[in-house]
Amino acid sequence: MAITPPEKDGTRLLYGCMALGGSWDTDTYGPADVDEAEAAIAAALDSGIDTFDHADIYRRGKAEAVFGEVIARTPGLRERIVLQTKCGIRLADGDLPGMYDLRGPSVVRRVEESLGRLRTDVIDVLLLHRPDPLAAPEDIAAALTSLRDQGLVRRFGVSNMNAAQIAALQRHLEFPLVANQLEMSLDRRDWLEGGVLVNTAAAAGNGFPAGTLEYCHENGVRVQAWGALAQGRFTGRQESPEEHATARLLRSLADSKGTTPETVLLWWLQRHPARVAPVVGSGRPERIRACRDAALREPDLTHEEWYELWIAARGAPLP
Repeated sequence: MAITPPEKDGTRLLYGCMALGGSWDTDTYGPADVDEAEAAIAAALDSGIDTFDHADIYRRGKAEAVFGEVIARTPGLRERIVLQTKCGIRLADGDLPGMYDLRGPSVVRRVEESLGRLRTDVIDVLLLHRPDPLAAPEDIAAALTSLRDQGLVRRFGVSNMNAAQIAALQRHLEFPLVANQLEMSLDRRDWLEGGVLVNTAAAAGNGFPAGTLEYCHENGVRVQAWGALAQGRFTGRQESPEEHATARLLRSLADSKGTTPETVLLWWLQRHPARVAPVVGSGRPERIRACRDAALREPDLTHEEWYELWIAARGAPLP
C-alpha cells in the first residue's frame, strides 16, 4: 500500500525531558522538582523550542509527571507546545530483567499511563523506543491504529530502528511514520563514518545500519538526534587531545559567527541533508539558552567548516 509522506516537519530543535523529575532512585518527586521542570520549560520556550520529548521510563515516570504538573498550573501551555513521548522499554523490576515490550496491549496501556501523567487528552507524537524482537509488526500496527482512531495519539514514529525495521512496520500502516530518533553527535559519528568507510579495512568496525538515513530522507521520516550535545565532551569536559582540539575550533567558529559553541555543535548536525533535528537534554536553563540560535537561525557553517569539525573530532584525515 502506497503511503504519502507527511508535509515537511519544520521542527529544528527539541527539548529532551529526561533530566526532569528528580532522582532515578525514587518513585516520588517534590515541589522543587516541579519548579526545576518549569524553569527548564520556560528556558526552552524562550529559546524558540516548542517540541518536548519524553519517554515513559524517564526518571521512572516522574519526568512526565512533573511536566504534567507544570501544564496543570500554566494556563495555555498545552496549546503552545508539541508533546512527544516514547514507550517500549520496561525497566528491571525485582527479579524481572529490563526488557523491550511492543506487544499491542502493552503499547496501549503505556500510552494511557503517559496521558495521565502528562495531564493531557492527546499525545502529539508517539515513538516506539526500541525494537522488540518478539513483537509482530502487524500487532504493533493494530495498536497504533487503534490509538489514532481513538484520538489518543496524532502521529507516530520510532527510535533506534534501522530502515528495514521501519519499512516492515510501515507496510502494515495506512498512515506514515514521521520520525526516527537515533544517537547522533560530533562524538557519536558511526551514522556518518559508515558512509565513507565503504571499501576500507575500518568498515568492519562500524555497526551503523547502511541505508537508514537515506530511507528516512526518501520517505519523509524526520531524523531526530538524541545525545546531540555529546554529553559536554566538546563544550566543558574535554579529556582527549581530539576533544580539546575540537573544543578550540568550536569556540573559534562560535566567536566568528556571534553565537555559542553549543549552537555550532548543533548546527553541525542540522547542516546534514537528512534535516536532522537535535534533541537538547540539559536540565540547566543556561545551557538550554546556549542552544537558542540552533532553533532560531539557519545553520551557519560552510562546507569547509563542517568538514573541519568532523576531521578534528575524528582525530585523523578522511580515508
